[in-house]
Amino acid sequence: MSHPRLTLVRSALVVSLAGACTSLHGQIVLQPKSMPRVAQVDPRYVSFNVEAIEITGGRFWKPFPKKDQPPAAPGTDPYQYRPPIDLSRAKLRKLAGALAPSYMRVSGTWRNSTYFQDDDAPQMSTPPAGFKGVMTRAQWKGAIDFAHAVGADLVTSVAISDGTRDANGDWTTAQAKAFFDFTRKAGGHIAATEFLNEPTFAAQGAAPKGYDEAAFAKDVKAFRTFLKAESPDTIYLGPGSIGEGVPMIEGMPMPKMLSTEKMLQDSGSVFDAFSYHVYTTLSPRCVGKMGLSWEKVLTPAYLDRNPDTEAFYAKLRDTYMPGKQIWLTETGEAGCGGSPWASAFIDTFRFADQLGSLARRNVQTVMVNTLASSDYGLLNEETLNPRPDYWLALLWKRLMGTVVLDSGPAPDATLRIYAHCMKGASGGVSVVALNIDKNAEHAITLPAADRYTLTAPELLSETMMLNGKPLQAAQDGTLPAITGERTKAGEQKLPPASITFFTVRNAGNAACR
Repeated sequence: MSHPRLTLVRSALVVSLAGACTSLHGQIVLQPKSMPRVAQVDPRYVSFNVEAIEITGGRFWKPFPKKDQPPAAPGTDPYQYRPPIDLSRAKLRKLAGALAPSYMRVSGTWRNSTYFQDDDAPQMSTPPAGFKGVMTRAQWKGAIDFAHAVGADLVTSVAISDGTRDANGDWTTAQAKAFFDFTRKAGGHIAATEFLNEPTFAAQGAAPKGYDEAAFAKDVKAFRTFLKAESPDTIYLGPGSIGEGVPMIEGMPMPKMLSTEKMLQDSGSVFDAFSYHVYTTLSPRCVGKMGLSWEKVLTPAYLDRNPDTEAFYAKLRDTYMPGKQIWLTETGEAGCGGSPWASAFIDTFRFADQLGSLARRNVQTVMVNTLASSDYGLLNEETLNPRPDYWLALLWKRLMGTVVLDSGPAPDATLRIYAHCMKGASGGVSVVALNIDKNAEHAITLPAADRYTLTAPELLSETMMLNGKPLQAAQDGTLPAITGERTKAGEQKLPPASITFFTVRNAGNAACR
């Protein structure tokens, strides 16, 4: 039976596809009017992290040397001290606000052992026993105020290190209660929280010695009891795992880690929604020459690491938490602060494909690590100038609505097509097409549309071009006009190594009304 939306015709030959059609000459015809709805995501689908250690100050990933600097010597300390981030800067607020609505997650490995100093004194110079860092009321109030200013809902986790535990090793509520109580007093609200950051790597995340799946299950049950009494409308996320399903480095053995399946077997369905983290590779800071080279980024195998990881965790969700939402609460180009190309145009293909493929799988939100720190920040941490991934996030926010459509399979592995209802246009459809072929054009046919083509002078450039013109924010963070190029119905060529959004305002799609 032929699909009502798409048909492939050459002489008497007809082949049906779900959402796109192709001729034997490789032409793809999209019919946005008939694309069916397949999922729906949170309005805060594109969101961001500000690491807890950015709030407190401390040793965080140092940037890679600039092009005119000598490369770091093998074995160089990958961290550098940085003072607390200044969230009051007008430029930072303006650029983060342009991504509203969003979630702002304040967590990370350092949060597991951060003491909340519940007084108005200056920050303690030495953390109390059993902790590795200190967050003051003033610092957390700054994060709350920032979230209000930029239209973000707060997501976090709590301390779980030895300092939070009694003589029997049981987790106690004192620190979490002080944190939640002050949040309310300061006018904030925690929309969602995990218990701890990345329990699969509990030993590396300051958990007590010998921490295992049974200890995790005992802790998360205790935290649920606390949370439902303290802040019953806060969404309880978990387990927040990472490192399973797809190896971050092929052939490299991972350190001993806890099993998400065993954690869920022991804890039961205590969480309101399933959360996980993913990094598609590890930075050379951590793995040296075993790390992925940039030449392998524009490949289907690399891009598929995101949906393949989600598929692993979604299967566990379906088994142990059936019917509950799945959230991606931390992600970025590479673990350990990003690879040297994380700030370049080439990474936008990973990011765009991640957003497209995970939305189609009904993942509710994707929280990018970080907003403005290290090489994987959306913004340059020194100048706060937007990087290519920021521009991609901005266009996604402006053009792609929350209803996800079936755009159908693409007949070529180097072409990926995703579609959503158009934001702000009843019946309208937005399509994003990724041509990951560095050497050849692709072509698609669709109705009259506004076109937004993203390219760069070279793949490793930090300059993003929109329809051939560089995208650049003003010194104060004011964004340029983001306008499409009007095109007639018919064939649209997709340049090599490009990402193109098309908005079909008058598509007439019933699912988008």
